[in-house]
Parts: sequence; structure tokens; C-alpha cells
Amino acid sequence: MTGRTHDLAAFTAITYLVATSTMPHMSLPTAFVAFSANMIGGLTPDIDQPTGALWHKMTLGTFLGKLVAPLFGGHRFISHSILGLVLFGVVSKLFLMLISGVLLVDMNVVWWAFMIGVVSHLVTDTFTHDGVPWLFPIPVRIGIPPIKAFRFHTGGIIEKGIVFPGFILLNLYLFYAYHQHILEFFKNNLK
Repeated sequence: MTGRTHDLAAFTAITYLVATSTMPHMSLPTAFVAFSANMIGGLTPDIDQPTGALWHKMTLGTFLGKLVAPLFGGHRFISHSILGLVLFGVVSKLFLMLISGVLLVDMNVVWWAFMIGVVSHLVTDTFTHDGVPWLFPIPVRIGIPPIKAFRFHTGGIIEKGIVFPGFILLNLYLFYAYHQHILEFFKNNLK
């Protein structure tokens, strides 16, 4: 999937949770940082690729990407697995604990938002032609549907013409169907 599709997938996942779940009370700064963390999480598994969208959003990102990417063994290896998910969870939790004295927001909410973004990335990549090595180091890539020929290619016409617009339509539906719940969330929680 392209970076913008991963961004939209992460946004859709967090929108779905806000629309359908009882969310914890949070401040406006917490909501802003959580939203940002969700967007970062949606791109994070692609840090194994020096040309990944996250690297392009950072100063010196391309340079850093060339240094960091080889540590993950190539594109769609460790960072696109359950092991990578655990690794991202632990490292991000430690990072958030380190900055918790400086950034005064609910770090649990921020961590969950980040992890929702990471999971959305892995799930959406499961539908692509190459699949995802969920069980790394076992060298099996899992894809949906199981027949590789029925999966779509990253940046291809199916992603651009069906998947991306589909996420937009799903967001519109969520905002329409759950507008009262979403408005109550903003009204009661974000002060």
C-alpha cells in the first residue's frame, strides 16, 4: 500500500473506535498527540524501507532511512510481523515513558493510538500481492485472499480506484451513522 492509503487506513481505524466505543476522557492536547501518533503508527512498519513515506516526512529522513532500514532485514520482514508489532509496542512505550515528563498528555491513549496505526498498516498490507510475514521468522507470507492472484498490487489501479475511495466512503458512513456519538465525544472529552 502507498503511504497515503496507510494514512487513511490508520485514520479509519481510529475513527471507527471513536465512533463505536466508549473512549476515555482526554484533553485536547492528548487527542491531538494521539491523532498524530496514530498517523505515525500507520507508516511506522515501513521504516524497513529507506524510501518509506515516514522517512520523507522527516528532516534528514532519507539519510536516516538508509541507516535504519538494513537493521530490519529488508522490506516486509521483521517490521511486518507479530514480532515487529511487539518490538514497536515495547520501544514506543519506553519512548513515551521517557518523554512523559516533558509532554503532559495521557501517554496510554497516545500509545494505543500509535499501536492502532501500526496494526492497521499490517492488516492492510495483508491484502496486497506480497502479503505479510506475520509469523516471522517462519518464512511464510500470509495474504488475504489466500490465492495470490486475487490480491492487489501496491499503488495499482485496485488500490487507487477501489481501496482508497472505499476508505473515504467508510469514513463518510462512520461520520454519518455515528455523528451523535462522535459529537458527544468531542463535546464531553475535548476541553
